[in-house]
Amino acid sequence: MLFTLSGCVEEDKFDNSLTGNFDALWNIIDQRYCFFDYSSSEFGLDWDAVYHKYRPKAELVTTNSAMFDLMGEMLRELRDGHVNLTSEYGTTFYWDWKLHYPINFSDSIQRNYLRDDFRVNNGLMYTSVQDSIGYVYVGSFSSMFGDSNLSAMMLALSHCKGLIVDIRNNGGGMLTSAEQLASHFTNEKVHCGYIQHKTGTGHSDLSTPRPIHLEQGDGAIWLRPTVVLTNRGVFSSANYFVMLMRELSHVLIMGDKTGGGSGMPLNSTLPNGWGVRFSACPILDKEQRITEFGIEPDTLVHITSDDWNRGRDTMIEAACAYIFDFYEKNKEKSSDN
Repeated sequence: MLFTLSGCVEEDKFDNSLTGNFDALWNIIDQRYCFFDYSSSEFGLDWDAVYHKYRPKAELVTTNSAMFDLMGEMLRELRDGHVNLTSEYGTTFYWDWKLHYPINFSDSIQRNYLRDDFRVNNGLMYTSVQDSIGYVYVGSFSSMFGDSNLSAMMLALSHCKGLIVDIRNNGGGMLTSAEQLASHFTNEKVHCGYIQHKTGTGHSDLSTPRPIHLEQGDGAIWLRPTVVLTNRGVFSSANYFVMLMRELSHVLIMGDKTGGGSGMPLNSTLPNGWGVRFSACPILDKEQRITEFGIEPDTLVHITSDDWNRGRDTMIEAACAYIFDFYEKNKEKSSDN
């Protein structure tokens, strides 16, 4: 998940009763959530109608536990994985951004490619596969990698023709961590997208989009052919990483559509102390398209059932084939010249 910003406590506006906390939650979302316009056009969300659907149910609730469940059900109407309610009863989640889609990843099959000689460096697992093609698995952006660690990895793979950056099932973490990794794949400043923030309580009160640029990182820079592997489990800051990388000319995004989650979340508190998190700052791609509901790959690839049964990863194989083909085509061009 993306890192979160802190909001104010709402206990001064609503009383600490069951319905008072319900009304506080609905109003926090109503005034501060950032995707209402897009959700309305995408799947017909009507937040006022949601209130009229759930408020009568709230009147019938008699326990905190039941109210927690009802609030969680209401929040799932937003279809946003960054919207959560947290209390002593647990945390509510919306998981449909990745459920009911092909998994397209198996750590058991992945071991056939990592073998037993891979390196682990500050959360990165890397090795070389299929005749000098580098492979690195990035399972999370929950911590910073360190420029020296990234440089060491790239130098260790410097004999490779190209690199596969596998971020499948990466649920996110910190935007800065995603930017740090992406910065080692460019030697120039690149315009990659935009960010907005709420400017008022209206559903459409958003700032003018501010450009997002990716700049060169410190240390080793990788400019050889690169394939980023994605699936529906790619979410939040991992989704942001894909948005950055797709603007680099030597990078190909391959696999399945990402899970999305592009709204930077904000935290607030209900009168009873329960925490609520919600998307507050939309992130747009270079063409100012919302990336909240996922990013399509350049090349769509799924793991086939035949390969799955044989212990082969169709995506890794396709990425290797792409890199080999890239070098063969460049050899032909060189010989023609």
